Amino acid sequence: MSSLRAWLHKPKVLYFLGLATVCLLPASIQVSEAGARESANAQQSGPPPQTPAQVPQGGPQPQPAQVPVLTYDKAIFQNRIPADQLAFLNQFAGTPAKDLLRDKQYRKIMKGAIPNCIFHYGSDMPLSDALDMVLGGSKLPVAIREGRYLTISGMNGPYLAGRGFIWIDLQDGIVLGGFYFHPTNGEPTPALNIFSKQIVKQDYLLMSQLSPAFAGDLIQWSTASRVPPVTPRYFITGSNKKILLVHNEDYCVFADGTLAPPGSGCEQMDAEAADIDMDSASYLEQTHHATNATAWMINGPDQVAWLQARANTCGRGPDPMGCRIRMTRERTYRILGGNPMPHPPRK
Repeated sequence: MSSLRAWLHKPKVLYFLGLATVCLLPASIQVSEAGARESANAQQSGPPPQTPAQVPQGGPQPQPAQVPVLTYDKAIFQNRIPADQLAFLNQFAGTPAKDLLRDKQYRKIMKGAIPNCIFHYGSDMPLSDALDMVLGGSKLPVAIREGRYLTISGMNGPYLAGRGFIWIDLQDGIVLGGFYFHPTNGEPTPALNIFSKQIVKQDYLLMSQLSPAFAGDLIQWSTASRVPPVTPRYFITGSNKKILLVHNEDYCVFADGTLAPPGSGCEQMDAEAADIDMDSASYLEQTHHATNATAWMINGPDQVAWLQARANTCGRGPDPMGCRIRMTRERTYRILGGNPMPHPPRK
């Protein structure tokens, strides 16, 4: 895993993955939906009889939970801002971010969009203050894509590699932000915190529940800001609750629905994403979803025993990597309270 992380941090690799994942995102969601329909049909008609050649060798393999697929629904965003109140932002296209940050109308909008919570960026502070630290003085230009999607970003964090962004859908009135840094308080690190006051009561979120336009711009921002494509990822809600933002992307599916070739490393990325989500879910459970938690991860005996059981189970089957991903995903949603967690079906 350490060699994979070293590979992922190379600039050329980050650039390639950023462009590739923009193309992969819609296909991954479509694959998930198709998999869910196939699973539902299979449940209605009953399992097909297995021939001896279809019976897994080396012991039974764990099967993925049959769960629904959640896709983008802007209704999860409450108190969306009317488009006419955001129209003034168009005049800032191409100007340095710092100019927009000083605008009174903009700051008023941000007050209603950024969760009013305490955030631990080296020390406890309001999330808005932490964001000002990384965006303040940013000379990066304000970007407005397709006349609709505005992004401002900054990499001016004075410590712990802090950087952040604000993203606004000028048409639908949706505001999202992000804050990335290397925590030193015991939580999985580095960490990307996405946030919005407009999302309130959720136990967890999937990337597919957010706008595909946002997901694409997030990839572009991550690539430009040297944020790893697979990293611990959370969402801070308007309820001042830190929840898991699940990696339900499939890194092995191209835009045309074909699979990445063997040896591309995509399955290893899927496996690492599953492990990261499990560790992050455990951390959130231990800290009661606090936005400024400072507890240290505990590698208890139950986790050690489960890891050994996973190794024993998956080591005997024909698809050890797929088995590892399925078992890890199932354990993660049990940690989250048993709620089903949709994820792309393994090929």
